[in-house]
Amino acid sequence: MSSVLYDAQGPRAKQRNILYTVLFVLAAAALLWWVYTSLDEKHQLDWIKWKPFFTSVQPWETYIWPGLQNTLKAAFFALLIALPLGALFGVGRLSDHRWVRVPAGIVVELFRAVPVLILMIVANAVYAEYTTIDTDVRPLYAVVTGLVLYNFSVLAEIVRAGIETLPKGQAEAAKALGMRKSQIMMSVLLPQAVTAMLPAIVSQLVVIMKDTALGGAMMTFSELLASVRPMSANYGANTIACFTVVAVIFVLVNFALTSFASWLERWLRRAKKNKGTAPGGASPAVGEPSLIADEGHAA
Repeated sequence: MSSVLYDAQGPRAKQRNILYTVLFVLAAAALLWWVYTSLDEKHQLDWIKWKPFFTSVQPWETYIWPGLQNTLKAAFFALLIALPLGALFGVGRLSDHRWVRVPAGIVVELFRAVPVLILMIVANAVYAEYTTIDTDVRPLYAVVTGLVLYNFSVLAEIVRAGIETLPKGQAEAAKALGMRKSQIMMSVLLPQAVTAMLPAIVSQLVVIMKDTALGGAMMTFSELLASVRPMSANYGANTIACFTVVAVIFVLVNFALTSFASWLERWLRRAKKNKGTAPGGASPAVGEPSLIADEGHAA
């Protein structure tokens, strides 16, 4: 069956696709077998290397849970600060005033172009040189600062793009009602753009979660991934097992975030639809006279 977008496959194309599928499955199976045999030859799959994670709570209490707490803490504070800053600069980039729009654009483009690791290192050096922050918490400050400076610029672009995707008639209708620009932005445009921006914002939160590992690699920030090194040293050099457990935790946390975002997006869409329906669940028909108009004529 043909479509506007593509033509229906003929017998040869179907056979070729089946052949490609079989070859891909065989290649994937061969790759997995090679990985399995290589790990088995290096004794990385021996039960003794995986046993501490299933028979004892010590690695979880000593290394994994404290590292996960630091990762969540850094990601939470970074998002808590970056999200309002991103909204502020995103709205600033849409300002009609050049003295607001241009500086906001320069700041956003500057921090969006600098790698987040450099921002963390610079922040750590500034805190060490010009502040009296304790050395125990300085890595946390540096990691959060670097994440905020980079991610607020990305979130600003998300906010700007989300607002610009709305129909221009929304702002024009609000102007016709006599609303000020600030009222239009806060009461009309931003609430409608939230649903469109939500998946991108959650994706950026996942990026923030993963970027905390840069602080552990470069500034001795004791986050989740940084716990692999001491944990591996204390449990028989089981590096593969430690990395696998940490990777699974990252996957589960990020999957929970994306699942929550999907649920929240569906809930917002349902709430918006419910607000658009008349009492009793029925939407007013197009062209149907309203009760206010009827009462006005009756008067």
